[in-house]
Amino acid sequence: MSAAFTFIHRGLFLSLLFLQILLAQTPSPPVLFSEPLSPRNANYDIKVVLNTDNGELQARQILTWKNTASISTQELQFHLYLNGFRNNRSTFMQGYASSLIDTPLPSIKWGYIDINRLQLLPAPATNVQQYYSLIDKESSAAIPGTDLSTATRFIQPDIPAHTEDKSVISVALPTAVAPGESISLYLDFSAKLPTPPLARTGFKEEYFLVAQWFPKVGVFSDEGWNCHQFHSNSEFFADFGVYNVWMTVPSENLLGATGLIVGEPTDNGDGTATHFYHAEDVHDFAWTTSPEFLEFKGQAQDVEIRALIQSDHREQGPRHIEAARAAVEFFQDRYGDYPFPNLTIVDPRRNAGRTGGMEYPTFFTARTFYGAPEGLHRLEEVIIHEFGHNYFQHMLASNEFEETWLDEGITSYLEMLAMNHIYGPEGDLIDLLGIKVNNHHVQRAGYLWAPDVDPIVRNAWEYYSDGSYGINSYSRPAVMLSTLHNYLGDSTMQAIIRTYVDRWRFKHPKSQDFINIVNEVSGKNMQRFFDQALYDNAILDYTVDRIFTRPYQPATGHDYTKTISSQTFDPTDLSATLVSDTSDIEEYYHSEVHLRRLGAFIFPVEIEVVFEDGSIRRETWDGESLWHKFSYTLPVRLKSATVDPENKIVLDLNFTNNSKAITPSSLGKNKLSMRWLFWMQFILDQPEYLNIFSIFL
Repeated sequence: MSAAFTFIHRGLFLSLLFLQILLAQTPSPPVLFSEPLSPRNANYDIKVVLNTDNGELQARQILTWKNTASISTQELQFHLYLNGFRNNRSTFMQGYASSLIDTPLPSIKWGYIDINRLQLLPAPATNVQQYYSLIDKESSAAIPGTDLSTATRFIQPDIPAHTEDKSVISVALPTAVAPGESISLYLDFSAKLPTPPLARTGFKEEYFLVAQWFPKVGVFSDEGWNCHQFHSNSEFFADFGVYNVWMTVPSENLLGATGLIVGEPTDNGDGTATHFYHAEDVHDFAWTTSPEFLEFKGQAQDVEIRALIQSDHREQGPRHIEAARAAVEFFQDRYGDYPFPNLTIVDPRRNAGRTGGMEYPTFFTARTFYGAPEGLHRLEEVIIHEFGHNYFQHMLASNEFEETWLDEGITSYLEMLAMNHIYGPEGDLIDLLGIKVNNHHVQRAGYLWAPDVDPIVRNAWEYYSDGSYGINSYSRPAVMLSTLHNYLGDSTMQAIIRTYVDRWRFKHPKSQDFINIVNEVSGKNMQRFFDQALYDNAILDYTVDRIFTRPYQPATGHDYTKTISSQTFDPTDLSATLVSDTSDIEEYYHSEVHLRRLGAFIFPVEIEVVFEDGSIRRETWDGESLWHKFSYTLPVRLKSATVDPENKIVLDLNFTNNSKAITPSSLGKNKLSMRWLFWMQFILDQPEYLNIFSIFL
């Protein structure tokens, strides 16, 4: 870890020590603790009480927001994500219902969020302690400033026809906020978590995952507000800030959250305790609580790891810690520093699996089942993937509504590399009962499922189907980046990712920003590659269409006497294609290899041409034309020809048409069997099929 970030880590711990001393004297903690890594323009101070009987939240919040754009705004826009579970006419529920096709919606208890009071405070909270007493008041009726409760309206910026969707709210301000100016708002809100959890948040009996639970300001830029409705497929986009959050839960419960706990939980004397967490330079805050959690701890380089494990999964606690340790070390060694001092992993309760595999800053949920065998590395895969999001979302914070691949796709690609490095080279995902399956097989199988339905870059709610959203967010970008990796080389690709992380951390990069880094670091112009891969549904498929070899026919004809020396046919010289004439040489053969481009995606390819004496010739083709032919006149027969012999072009749709042999062998059958295995691997990778293991619970 670099000296700069080590200094920041130490500064954070020292500041938290100072904060603990300060809290013993006053309830007014300071705002800033260490040198900012981000703009910190969306800062939250929240006090929340959880009713574990019904999943209700009662909370008070102070938001201090700074306009970092170069234009003014006279409104704020907020996400109210829990309203996605408010009724079956919300945008989220309509999208979720359409994904079920003929299956009715499951029976659920609805979730929601209501803002009871919204107040513009008299001055921006540059000194937040002046307002801290407000979130401790029993009543908010006497809050100073301008009441904005009547200046709010629900809006539907993505699908106006969804008039019952209440996941986005617009707040009109009495005066415009100029560039560089800050304002502070007080919000009193009530919320209820859905059950059973449908996606990302909710509770099941004693287990609570409290995520996307508070009024969250959108992102304002020179292009205006970016505050999309909550769609069933989309995830999130937000600005960075400092969070101070007090959570009151039953005293018997363990609690984990984004950031670091400050001091010990406060016993309230009524069977509850209040936990205070502080987080810096994060764009979200999530937490969990349960009396059934068991705590496991570990260390990875300078990162403290904490795992909250369900009691019936206790034997897998060490697996969580070890997988997280391996993930931290892999990412830090290759792609730069993880700028936070800790990491919390949550094991969801049984029958609450849809809260699994979800990432938040310094905090994510895993996914496992009772008795999971050591050779099935699904748990490790999820942990590595979710930790990767601490780079490709929580540090870079790209727009997941509009360019999901920058988060999920890059993370899936790096997950493949990490799995193979840590658990490979064979069986990095499954190594059980003689069956060995690698992660990259599953990713490619996912891509093959629907390779051309949509382009990769598309608004999350505009894909043809849920399946297309998943493939173009995860598998296809992973396969695309693997193809680029094989083309540019491991060291170049590692430098690309590391440069991208270093240059764009805490800055909301877009697709073109990544492409520019690729071009700069590689020294190659890959714009055309990305234009095809990201913005088109073009298929990449090159094939050996035809090969033949036959005895060479010397030139004959009326008055034709031209000859050529036999030296021209040196069988060890394969440096040039021979097309010259000869009239008196025997036992030479004319061979041809015919290639075709079957898809619209253009990419350079290598061709391996093998002759019967074992000699091999490597050719290259730019792949531009619809077809290309190679011809040879040599004293040896052609044996076979293969496009992309090392399968570097992972985007190639059909590996089974990549080769042909003069004498057919079982090679084609074997490749067809491999393709069938890809499909089976893909099916096994789907969470719904993993439910088969529930019979062992």
